[in-house]
Amino acid sequence: MGNTIRALVAFIPAEHCQSYVVGDLREMPLDRMVDLSGSQLRRLPLHLCSFGALVKLYLSDNHLHSLPPELGQLQNLQILALDFNNFKTLPQVVCTLKHLCILYLGNNKLCDLPSELSLLQNLRTLWIEANHLTQLPDVVCELRLLKTLHAGSNALRVLPGQLQRLQELRTIWLSGNLLTSFPPVLLHMPFLEVIDVDRNCIQHFPSLAHLSSLKLVIYDHNPCRNAPKVAKGVRRVGRWAEETPEPDPRKARRYALVKEDSQEPQTPAPSPPTPPAN
Repeated sequence: MGNTIRALVAFIPAEHCQSYVVGDLREMPLDRMVDLSGSQLRRLPLHLCSFGALVKLYLSDNHLHSLPPELGQLQNLQILALDFNNFKTLPQVVCTLKHLCILYLGNNKLCDLPSELSLLQNLRTLWIEANHLTQLPDVVCELRLLKTLHAGSNALRVLPGQLQRLQELRTIWLSGNLLTSFPPVLLHMPFLEVIDVDRNCIQHFPSLAHLSSLKLVIYDHNPCRNAPKVAKGVRRVGRWAEETPEPDPRKARRYALVKEDSQEPQTPAPSPPTPPAN
């Protein structure tokens, strides 16, 4: 019953109804965090923008498609979660929150990111998975302190060469895209620790043994004909990983030839001569 009431209230634009959705939250929480995830919000309650000392704001799993300019008053915000909403474009006001360290934008309808995102020079983690991106926005390559990039479940076919500028990047998740070859730019990023290219269309993997910081590579569910070569101690997840070593192609060919020979029809041995009748 409570969920039904919340759903109905979200359609009513009256301010007091929106207040019911967020409860009695009228004062700055002591932990400087507000979590309104799954509250059926269609707009952000303006009174939250007066919490100038707020550090974490979670607005996940709502019906938001815009944000008020008053959000810019939250200049101490470090974590902002906007995932699982209806954003087709990122509101410009987000780009004014210069202390943001973590930004969740996954599961929206974004086709691009604004160039103003480059103002977020403190950003360490960016989630943009499950959007409508056909290419990685160039502005991502300007986030010089970025350590973790989640860009899975989009429609990416290539990665820009400028990505190697992100020398603080340690983890990149690209699962569920349309990559037909391993992104060459990643071969020039020896500081990467985790590479996930699961569920793409990669048919051949180059050697990754020279990536000195690599700890984990996930390449499962690709139509690959080989496993990526890695340095000792690097974990692989995919076909021919540690549990099932990749076969030597020469041995595989030799085995196939032997198998073919063993299947050739044998010439029947001659029958012994019939003894002459007495």
